[in-house]
Amino acid sequence: MDLTLTKADIVFDGGDLDCGSGLVLLIREHMQRVPDGGLLEMRSSEPTVGLDLPPWCRQVGHEFLGSIPGEGDIRYFVRKRESEAETQALAEDKAKARSYEWRLRIRASDHLTSTAYCRNFSFKVGQPASFEERDKHPSAVELLLASLGGALATAYATECGRDGLDAEDIEVTVRGSLHNVLSHLGIEEGDPSLATVMVKCFVSSMDDEGQLRAVWQRTVERSPVAATLAKAVALETKLMVV
Repeated sequence: MDLTLTKADIVFDGGDLDCGSGLVLLIREHMQRVPDGGLLEMRSSEPTVGLDLPPWCRQVGHEFLGSIPGEGDIRYFVRKRESEAETQALAEDKAKARSYEWRLRIRASDHLTSTAYCRNFSFKVGQPASFEERDKHPSAVELLLASLGGALATAYATECGRDGLDAEDIEVTVRGSLHNVLSHLGIEEGDPSLATVMVKCFVSSMDDEGQLRAVWQRTVERSPVAATLAKAVALETKLMVV
C-alpha cells in the first residue's frame, strides 16, 4: 500500500505526547469514530511512538500499516479491527484516568530542607518561603509557582504543535505575592496565603495571533495546576506574541 496516497477516515495530531502520557487514550477515543475496517491517521513528533505503536496495535487487534514522514512529524496509519474487548479497554482506560492519584513521600532531612520522592525522582525542597537572594534549594512557594509555569509552558508548546502552529521560544514568567508575609513569619496575625499570581507567556510566532491566543486560553483552562490555583488566588494570565 502506498501510504502517501492513503486517505484516512479520521486524522488527529498527537503532538509530542508519548504512549505513557495519555496518547493511547487519545488513539482509542479517536478510533471510536473510525468505521470497522477504516483507517486512522495519527501524527506525532514524539520519537518513541514509532517503537511503541506497532506492538500496541498487535496487542489490541488493530493492524499497523506503517508510517511516513510528515511536515515536522511522522504520520502513522492504523487499520481498525472492531472488537468488544477494545471498546471495554477504552472504558477501563477512562475509569483509570479519572481515578488516577499522584503520590509523593517527603522526609525532613538537612537544616531547612526536605527531600521529596515521587516515581523515579527525588528532589530537595528548601524553606516554606525564603526571601534570601541565594539558597541551596528552591522554597516551597517557588516550587509551587514553578509547577504552574512549567505546566503552562510545556502544555502550550504541545497544544500549538497539535494545532499546526509554529510557536518558537516559548518563555513563561511567574510572579506571586502573599496576603501578609508577616503572618507567615509569626510576627503578626493575618492571612499567609498567596494573594496574587501573575503569569506571562512570551511566544515568537508568525502565525495568526487569534489562533495563538485561543490555544493559550485552552491551555490555561485545561491545566490542573492553573485551575486549582484560580479557585484560591487572583490568578492573571497573559500571552505576549513577539
